[in-house]
Amino acid sequence: MSVEYAIIVKNKTRLETLIDRFNTKQQARFYIERLGGRFEEYQIEHDIFHESLDLVQKRISKLVKYKIVERVYVSSFLFSEKHLIVTIGQDGLVANTAKYSKGVPIVAINPDKERYDGVLLPFDRENFISGVENVMSSRYSSKTVRFAEAKLNDGQRLLAFNDLFIGPSTHTSARYKISYDQNTEEQSSSGIIVSTPAGSTGWLSSIFNMSYGVAGIFEKDLKLKRPALKEDQLLFAVREPFQSVRTQIGIIAGVLDQKFPLTVESLMPTGGVIFSDGIESDYLKFNAGMIATIGVSQESANLVLA
Repeated sequence: MSVEYAIIVKNKTRLETLIDRFNTKQQARFYIERLGGRFEEYQIEHDIFHESLDLVQKRISKLVKYKIVERVYVSSFLFSEKHLIVTIGQDGLVANTAKYSKGVPIVAINPDKERYDGVLLPFDRENFISGVENVMSSRYSSKTVRFAEAKLNDGQRLLAFNDLFIGPSTHTSARYKISYDQNTEEQSSSGIIVSTPAGSTGWLSSIFNMSYGVAGIFEKDLKLKRPALKEDQLLFAVREPFQSVRTQIGIIAGVLDQKFPLTVESLMPTGGVIFSDGIESDYLKFNAGMIATIGVSQESANLVLA
């Protein structure tokens, strides 16, 4: 493929975020140390990240021109087939970037292997250049990741790399009508989680942990099991469903695919939201009158393999 630019996507370090908040490094240090924290940890993390970023820039500049884009601007950046995306940061940066990548190959770099597990980060600052070279010569291998998609009846849509949350914007109960596999009922809960295979070990896993933990009190030797999802499937689970005269608990979890989507009609006058990948600012309003259809998107991410 003909790559004209490598787009390096990064996020601010925790130290940079603190300096934004307190104006200077000295004031940030005072705040952290006054509360008993170790400011040196923030400084070391910051230094290692920027060492990695500097090395990545130097090595990429020998192959192709590049631009740096901060994560907060990714949603408005126009990626094209002339681009190669290089993310440098934690796994969440890959998820946040992938939704807007339009299938452009993503070389994901772990800048600090001592700090980050890097489930979605096959490259480090030493070996990433081989991934860049392979993409530029069209000899790369990759993993295709399908997104979860929420479509509203007014035409709005939202993609998720890991998971979607459908529910209240605050710690109140969500009221909605849910339809799945030819069954419909009204529910009250703390929300619905819809997970992709990529995100099934994240937020959704906490629901399994809680459910098995409670059940284990009454049934000994209960072994935790999670369904294995195919790449064109999603798994949804209702959080803390409440049964009452008006609300039911018959539809609690299920696997979604092209034949079996999930439909949710909001019964919340205000405060209803759908957000993706744990980013509450990346959301759709989901108030009374809105109907969301949740399923597997036709779009996908293209993650380059090491």
